[in-house]
Amino acid sequence: MQRKFCSACGGALAPATEPHGSQPCASCGTEHFRNSKPCAGAVVARGGRVLLVRRAIEPFKDHWDIPGGFLHEAEHPEDGARREILEETGLRVRLVETLGIYMDRYGGEDAEEWTLNVYYLAEPLDDAEPRAADDASEIAWFAPDELPAEMAFNHEREVLAAWRARLRQT
Repeated sequence: MQRKFCSACGGALAPATEPHGSQPCASCGTEHFRNSKPCAGAVVARGGRVLLVRRAIEPFKDHWDIPGGFLHEAEHPEDGARREILEETGLRVRLVETLGIYMDRYGGEDAEEWTLNVYYLAEPLDDAEPRAADDASEIAWFAPDELPAEMAFNHEREVLAAWRARLRQT
């Protein structure tokens, strides 16, 4: 997403000349870099099933999603993943391992904003039942062969494939 004004002096920014190029300030010369937004989430697994949430908000309202979201400023991805899971499902989790890092466009193929998504494998700390909260309208456990065909974001198919591959290893 291109900015219009400089955060240092308020001057007008020149448009980026390359798809992922920086935008220089015409007044003070400060370079404004267009960076991916950091996100974190986790595949919460219990008994060989994965917990997914149905989105209550756009983009991709009513699509299934892996619990997660944007990191707060200076928030570590592990803390952000635990916070997002608690907010969306009410579950407290233990992060078992890192599943991977995935790039995606926020809002679909034509969106200008990119996200850098860190995913973990997690397990609930207790036997509490999840509940849909925050920006989730529904919540459900899915077996590896019952996963929804349409996920909210393209990279989530890769994340779930990594989870299924890990299941086959154990």
